[in-house]
Amino acid sequence: MNGAESLVRTLIKSGVDTCFANPGTSEMHFVAALDRVEGMRCVLGLFEGVVTGAADGYFRMKGTPACTLLHLGPGLANGLANLHNARKASSGIVNIVGQHAIPHIECNAPLTSDIEALARPMSAWVRTSSDSGSVARDGAAAVAAARRSPPQIATLILPADAAWSEADGVAEVAGASQRPDYSPQAIDDAAKVLRSRDETLLLLGGSTLTEKGLALAAGIAGKTGCKVMAETYNARMARGRGRFFVERIPYPIEQALRALKTFSNIILVEAGDPVAFFAYPDKPSLLKPDDCEVHRMTAKGEDTMAALEALAGAVGARAQDAKPQPPIQMAWPNGALNSASIAQAIAMAIPENAVVVDESISTGRGFFPPTACAAPHDWLQNMGGSIGFSTPVATGAAVACPGRKVICLVGDGSAMYTLQSLWTQARESLDVVTVVFSNRIYQILRGEFDGVGAGEPGTKAMDMLSLDRPALDWVALGKGMGVPGRAVTTADEFSVALAEATAEQGPRLIEVQM
Repeated sequence: MNGAESLVRTLIKSGVDTCFANPGTSEMHFVAALDRVEGMRCVLGLFEGVVTGAADGYFRMKGTPACTLLHLGPGLANGLANLHNARKASSGIVNIVGQHAIPHIECNAPLTSDIEALARPMSAWVRTSSDSGSVARDGAAAVAAARRSPPQIATLILPADAAWSEADGVAEVAGASQRPDYSPQAIDDAAKVLRSRDETLLLLGGSTLTEKGLALAAGIAGKTGCKVMAETYNARMARGRGRFFVERIPYPIEQALRALKTFSNIILVEAGDPVAFFAYPDKPSLLKPDDCEVHRMTAKGEDTMAALEALAGAVGARAQDAKPQPPIQMAWPNGALNSASIAQAIAMAIPENAVVVDESISTGRGFFPPTACAAPHDWLQNMGGSIGFSTPVATGAAVACPGRKVICLVGDGSAMYTLQSLWTQARESLDVVTVVFSNRIYQILRGEFDGVGAGEPGTKAMDMLSLDRPALDWVALGKGMGVPGRAVTTADEFSVALAEATAEQGPRLIEVQM
């Protein structure tokens, strides 16, 4: 076998059985190996940002890495924005990036670039295979790196001659690394803070936001009287009826400061310090009160579930200590389309065990409380802030979980970054409902213009913020990608469209004209 085939066989043997790809000339031997070797599902994306975002969504839902196939430095560069989001979400991904044949690199052909330099900012592990004999071993090392705790992005650069030359065989992949244990002293310190009865916030992030983690937090809160919140954005959160509902730290600084102003202590459970998304004139970057003490209980990658169990034991919390969630009466909305009626319709429409991918940004800031009593579901958000996240992540989530309905909530500006995702969804018959909020403006940027004190936007500024002249026709765009859609202008129409789309199989698009 050649180097490319030895790599494909090594990936499959290690359990990496899905490849999101946008290949070019240098990757053709890898493509040929995918054709010859059984066991790898290949999913084509028409833009590398779709490829990398799909790998992120796949990991978030399956918990095991997929691989990507990218063409040289420019192909990797096209995918970096969603690799940034994946890195912030601690998603494990194995990138395979083609490179010129090693003797050809010194010729400085048009596509020659420093691929390792491009890869390093978004990758925890980077390596270029030196020859065909090392390709399989390097692939095994990349998989092991992606599976570390916390998971991370590994980028293997594959020169064309290493791919086409004869190789030794398949390499063994080391077993998944064990999660580092938590600190017993950190548990004792957290328990002491909780027993003090000072105003204390238990701030959750990462793996704590599973159904089990939330249940443990609910018991701790019921026993000690502490408040539980989540970070503003989270990679995956279990939500819906029967699950402990936690508010998130609000995005706007003024709201976040009000939400946190009473706390004397914040206990971080796999969460980061509460900080503002951006710097604003005369506003703080840290969102906690000046006299509030921050206590780190666990960090990403540590055995946080065991730590929460230990904390519950230390404070004497039991499942029955959790306070029941107050019921919310739900009904299909009618009348005008606004944030409240949209949220109500979404809450009604979410099917059992659905996956909601949220990049609704300005329209969706009020969606969280009304959907707390929807059917049980998982809610995925953008951890890195680079827009164009949701449609690729929804695509990868649907590949990972073919039996679950995926609902993608996205603004029209964000959706334009990676609308090619719709084509992949159509080609793969993925069960994704994409809801595009079409207000024909970068509404989040209009708010940020005010927030940074830039004054009143004039004609040129508004031209940079608006999405008109011409207006985007999302139903036509979806149709062109092979996804049937419809536009709605009232809450009644939206309710009907959502109910029908979630009941049908395959990709659907709804344009919500605001």
